[in-house]
Amino acid sequence: MKKLTILSGAGISAESGIQTFRDGDGLWENHNVTDVASPEGWRKDRALVLEFYNQRRRQLHEVEPNEAHKLVAELEKYFEVQIITQNIDDLHERAGSTKILHIHGELFKSCSCNNKRLTYEQKDDIKLGDKAEDGAQLRPFIVWFGEDVPLYQDAREMVKDSDILVVIGTSLQVYPAAGLIHDIKDDCLLIVINPNETGFGYGQRAVVMKETATQGMKLLFDKLVNLA
Repeated sequence: MKKLTILSGAGISAESGIQTFRDGDGLWENHNVTDVASPEGWRKDRALVLEFYNQRRRQLHEVEPNEAHKLVAELEKYFEVQIITQNIDDLHERAGSTKILHIHGELFKSCSCNNKRLTYEQKDDIKLGDKAEDGAQLRPFIVWFGEDVPLYQDAREMVKDSDILVVIGTSLQVYPAAGLIHDIKDDCLLIVINPNETGFGYGQRAVVMKETATQGMKLLFDKLVNLA
């Protein structure tokens, strides 16, 4: 089977009702991103950061995968599919996809603030005083701005090995994820689904579909199956 890699971003989950924060104003639910998604923000106000992600986690319980997530999962019948997602939600999993690499972390996990290898399932709120087994405060299992992306090298290897790479719902403005498309091999088919102008340097080699994630996947699905 051909190897199909999906690189997904906030645009695919936005259609399920999950708000993005890169809409131009630099705010996320009226918070400055650095206050809630950086080590500096965590040191400054742990309670604010915990409550911010507690709200995101509660919201995630209330939303469902959309048609784009479901069509991506359906592609496993025809390809060896690997998803690399910048999203911290579990909508790909709930749609039925089985191989997902969350390069920016997972909302339904927590970890020790002293050791991110101590991870736990976390479906409910994290409170001040909730401790990991090493005695440190639990924090969201999220890769914040300014932190290393430990799964990036795994993502690079997946991209290098792809026959087809489909980029959905991301303008690839955040590094290092933005650099992944430069790892594709010369004969890899690159397809970009994004309704907005994107400027991540794919040149003339990409097939660009200026559509939402759902509409783009509906238009693309049969064409992909014909390439299997």
